[in-house]
Amino acid sequence: MTVLFCSRVLPPLNRVVVSLLRQAEVFLTLEVSVKKLSMKTKAVALAVIAVAVIVGIIVMARLPALKVATTSSLYDTGLWEYLAPMFEEKYGMKLHILYAGTGIALEYGKRGDVAAVVIHDRARELQFVADGYGVERVPFAYNHFLIVGPPDDPAGIKGLTPEDAFRKLMKEGSDDPDRIRFVSRGDDSGTHAKEKDIWRAAGFAYATVQESSWAQDGEGYAEVGSGMGPTLLKANELNAYTLTDSGTFLAYKGDLALEPVVETGAMLLNVYSVIAINPQKHPGPDLEMASNLVAFLISPEIQELIGSYGVEQYGVPLFIPCAGTEPEE
Repeated sequence: MTVLFCSRVLPPLNRVVVSLLRQAEVFLTLEVSVKKLSMKTKAVALAVIAVAVIVGIIVMARLPALKVATTSSLYDTGLWEYLAPMFEEKYGMKLHILYAGTGIALEYGKRGDVAAVVIHDRARELQFVADGYGVERVPFAYNHFLIVGPPDDPAGIKGLTPEDAFRKLMKEGSDDPDRIRFVSRGDDSGTHAKEKDIWRAAGFAYATVQESSWAQDGEGYAEVGSGMGPTLLKANELNAYTLTDSGTFLAYKGDLALEPVVETGAMLLNVYSVIAINPQKHPGPDLEMASNLVAFLISPEIQELIGSYGVEQYGVPLFIPCAGTEPEE
C-alpha cells in the first residue's frame, strides 16, 4: 500500500515565512540593480531564505495533524491536493491523507489509526456505522462508474447494460482470452466491490469468475491489486477492459487509448461519503476536528468548488456535489 501525505504551512505562522521570503526577493532584486552590493546582498538573501525554511520546518513539526484514510480515486484525481490547503488554512491543522482502497481505509478506521474515512462503498459504510466504528455516514459528492475498453470494442459490449456487458465479457473472454481481456482492481476497494456487485447481478459469483478459464489463463481476466490510476494504465497497456470511476478516467484520459463503452445503468452510481470515527470505540482520534472535516466537505463554499473541479481542464466536473443527501438515479 502506498501512503501519501498532503500538508501545508498554515497561518498565522506561515505569514512569517512568506514575509521572510519576500524580503529575500527584495534583496535579490537589489542585487540585479546594484551590482556593487551583489556579494553582500546575496549573503543576506540566502540567510533570509535559510531562516524561512527553518521556521517553516519548525511550524510544520509543531502543527497538529488530522489523519484521514481516503479512497484512491479522490487522490488520483487531485481533489485532495486541491482541497487540503483550504481546510488546513481554515482550521490550523495539517491533513495527513492516507491513500488506500476502501477496504483498507475501513480497516484503518476500525483500528482507530485515523480520525475519519472518506470512501465510496455504501453497503460497507452503513455496516461500519452500524457496528459502532463510525459516527454517521455523510455523502458529499458523486460521479459514475464506467466500463472502458479498446476503441474497437472487440467484445461488442458498447451500449449494453452493465450486467449484460459482464455476461458477454465472460462468454467472449472464455472463448478468446488472448483477445478479450479485463483488468480488475482486485484490491477490496469500492470500485472492486462495485465490480463484484455487477458480476453478481450478471449471475456470477465472484469466485466463479476467479476460477473461470478466462482468469486461469493468466492473460484474460487479471486482478492487479492496484489503485485506480495504475489499473487504468495497466488496462491500457494490455488493450483490456476495466471498471473505473468517471473522475479518475477523465484525469488519466490523456495517457489512455481506452474509451467508455458502457456509461449508463442504475448500478453505475458512485457516491463518496465521509465518516468520522466514533470516539466511544477509539478515544484517541480527534472527533471535533473530524467533525470539522465533515462540515467542511458539505459547506456551500466547498460544495461549489467540488462542483466546478475539473471543468476548466476537462470541460466537465469530475464530481457532482450532493451536500449530505443521497443522490438517486
